[in-house]
Amino acid sequence: MTESKSIPHSNSEPSPAAILSSTLSRREVLSSGAASIAAGALVSVASGPAAAAETAGLRANGYRPVTVPNGAKLPWKIVDGVKVFHLVAEEVEHEYAPGIKARCWGYNGHVHGPLIEAVEGDRVRIYLTNRLPAPTTLHSHGVLLENGMDGVGGLTQKAVPPGETYKYEFTLRQHGTCMYHSHHDEMTQMALGMTGLFVIHPRVPRGPRVDRDFALMLHEWRVNVGASRPDPNEMSDFNLLTINGKAFPGTDALVVKKGQRVRIRIGNLSAMDHHPIHLHGYQFKITETDGGEIPASAQWPETTVLVPVGSTRTIEFVANEPGDWAMHCHMTHHVMNQMGHGIPNLIGVKPGKLDAKVQRLLPGYMTMGQDGMGDMTGMQMGVPKNSIPMVGARGKHDTITMGGMFTILKVRDELASYADPGWYDAPPKTTAQAAASAELARDGIDVNAPAKAQADSSVRNG
Repeated sequence: MTESKSIPHSNSEPSPAAILSSTLSRREVLSSGAASIAAGALVSVASGPAAAAETAGLRANGYRPVTVPNGAKLPWKIVDGVKVFHLVAEEVEHEYAPGIKARCWGYNGHVHGPLIEAVEGDRVRIYLTNRLPAPTTLHSHGVLLENGMDGVGGLTQKAVPPGETYKYEFTLRQHGTCMYHSHHDEMTQMALGMTGLFVIHPRVPRGPRVDRDFALMLHEWRVNVGASRPDPNEMSDFNLLTINGKAFPGTDALVVKKGQRVRIRIGNLSAMDHHPIHLHGYQFKITETDGGEIPASAQWPETTVLVPVGSTRTIEFVANEPGDWAMHCHMTHHVMNQMGHGIPNLIGVKPGKLDAKVQRLLPGYMTMGQDGMGDMTGMQMGVPKNSIPMVGARGKHDTITMGGMFTILKVRDELASYADPGWYDAPPKTTAQAAASAELARDGIDVNAPAKAQADSSVRNG
C-alpha cells in the first residue's frame, strides 16, 4: 500500500522522527511515571515485529500500545520529565486507495495526522511547525486544558503564521480517546485532512486488559473525478468516505486472534455526517464516549455504534468467532466510491437494441446500472484519471460490492503475526451455497410457485 508523503520544501529540515526518538531508557520511563509490569503478566498471542513491539510497549509503559491501521503514531521523547512531541503541518500527497491520489494538507507526511499517545498525568509539550501557505493552529479536541492552550485562532491565541513554530504545553488530567485538528479556517483545513487522534491511557489500568487496541478516524471528502485536490467547499455531496484516510479496497484489515479482548476507538471529524458503524458477527459494548468512561451498569449490547460529528466512541468485545467479518458505515452511500447525484436512475430499464445502435458511434458502449451497481467491478472497465470504481474489489468468493467506509475484522484461531492472514477458510458445510434439488424436495420448497402465494400460505398456517 502506498503511503502518504509530504510535498518537498526548499527549506527542508530533519524529519520529526529523526529529531525526536521514542526510544527511552529505563530511567526515562520511570521519570515519566509509567508503570512497569512484570513479564509474566503479559499476554503473548502472536510473534513477529508487531507483536514484539506491542509486548515491549506494554512492559515499558503499563498499557497496550494502540494500533493504527493504515496510519502512524507521533514519536516522542522525555525532556526534564516532559513528554515532547513535534507536529509539522504541511501539504501531503495522499493515496486514498490504489488509483486515486490527491494533494491534501496533513501532519508529518500523513493524512490523517499521526496518533498522539500519552498517559493520564503526563506533562506534554507539543511543538507545531507550520509549513502550509496559510496560518493554522492546533486544537486538542476533548482534552481538558488551560484556555490559552485551546488552539482557537483569534480567540485563545494568534494563528501560527507560515514558517513559524508554536509551543503547546499542558498536563493531561483525564484518560480516553480524544482528537486534534486545526481550529483556523476549519472548513478548509479540516476538509483537506488536518485531523488526528489523541489517545490518553489511564495512569492506573482499569477494567479488563485488552489484547488488541485499534484506533480509527472517520472522514468524508469531495474529490472530483480527475481533480488533484479535495474540494473543501462541499456541503453535502461527499464522494469518498474513509477510515484512517483510506477508502476500501485501500483499508487495512483489523487482525485478531480468537479469544482476544478487542478495543476499537472510533473518532469522527467528517464535515457534515454522523456514521453508524456496524460490525458483523459480534455484539459489543460501548465503553467510552469522548466525555469519558461509561459505567458498566449503563452499558448494553449493540451491533452498530453511531459516531456523531466531532465525537469519539469506544467499543469492546471478545473475539470468539473466527472469520472475515465486515465492518462498515451503514449509510449505504457511504460504502461507495466517487458516487454523485448526477447519475441517471436506470434500474429496470430494458435497453433492447440500444447498445448495438450506440456502438456504431461509440464502439465499446454498454448500458450500465439497469441491474444496480454490483457488476461494475467485475466488468474491469477503465475509469477516468485519478478515480476508482464506485464499488469494491475481488474477495475470496466473488466481488465485494462495497467501497468507501468499509474494512474487515479478521479473526483467526492461530496467528504467526498480525500481518494480513489472507482470506478465511470456513470449515466444511459452514458456507452458504446453492441448494441441491434433493434438499428442496425434502423441505417442500417449490421454487417455481408464486412467491406471494407462499407468503400468504405461511401467514395462514402460522
